Amino acid sequence: MLRWSRIPFVRRVEPFVVAILLAILVAALLPAGGVFASGISWGTTIGVAVLFLVYGARTAPAEALQGLRNWRLQGSVAAITYVLFPVLGILLALATGWFLEDGLVAGLLFLSVLPSTVQSCVVFTATARGNVPGAVVSATASNLAGIGLTPLLAALLLGSAGTGPDAGSVGRIVLQLLVPFLLGLALGRLVGSWVRRHRRVLTLFDRAVIVAVVYSAFSRGVRQGVWQEVRPAEVAVVLGCAVLLLAAGLAAAWWTPRAWGASRPDRVTTMFCGSNKSLATGLPMATVLFPPHVLGLVVLPIILYHPVQITVCSFLSGRMARTPA
Repeated sequence: MLRWSRIPFVRRVEPFVVAILLAILVAALLPAGGVFASGISWGTTIGVAVLFLVYGARTAPAEALQGLRNWRLQGSVAAITYVLFPVLGILLALATGWFLEDGLVAGLLFLSVLPSTVQSCVVFTATARGNVPGAVVSATASNLAGIGLTPLLAALLLGSAGTGPDAGSVGRIVLQLLVPFLLGLALGRLVGSWVRRHRRVLTLFDRAVIVAVVYSAFSRGVRQGVWQEVRPAEVAVVLGCAVLLLAAGLAAAWWTPRAWGASRPDRVTTMFCGSNKSLATGLPMATVLFPPHVLGLVVLPIILYHPVQITVCSFLSGRMARTPA
């Protein structure tokens, strides 16, 4: 008899991904409306602020500064994340803009300017025998920089298109993202140990907020009839763009470090930290940066990219672990 747990892909399916897909399904069948929708909107607004407060409290400035001494590794990851990927995003937007809805194009561009993940990058790097301390610092630094760079790049790429951040976004970014993060950073010495002890509970809260963001965004799209305008072919094109974006990012992040004579562990770290994009940071940011009427479309590329990167990077890290250094 076939056992599902023996199938590699099934073993790698995250409960988090399943929860996001269920949120989309529930939103399609039972979209939030009226007082319930207003309550979810306020709840996610507060939840996102708390998330960034926790992100700040988790950050250890001394450790991050020490890890930044490997400036070639950190510079490579930063260049791939915030220079190469935006260029690739622009090229994909130009290639598909005639076919895709404006919100989906905006989502591809927003995906390209997101920071790296933290937890999964470290796991992939450790499995593939890479530079784990370098991965921790790279991913953390990417997220720290992303609080400022992601909204700035999104504004530059999308501000004139009518689907990107508007003038009011600056205030929302400061109040909902930057202020809580800086407050958490300031309180790190007082609550940092408590945050680390309760990491599992806070991770569940983190993911619950993101699932709520997905449900709220897709519910709004269903109520406004946005999804009636999206064709299955457009979803397939966005998925194809996600695959191409990841493949190009992985290739560039693996081969580029050879130019400065990087060791294999550093190349592994650059590959995973440079190519991964953070769903956990991207979805909350999108609720702050984008108008409600396009939010459901904007987050779709991010949602599609996440399982692709998890599946591909899980396979690569496992294969690299069995390959002689």
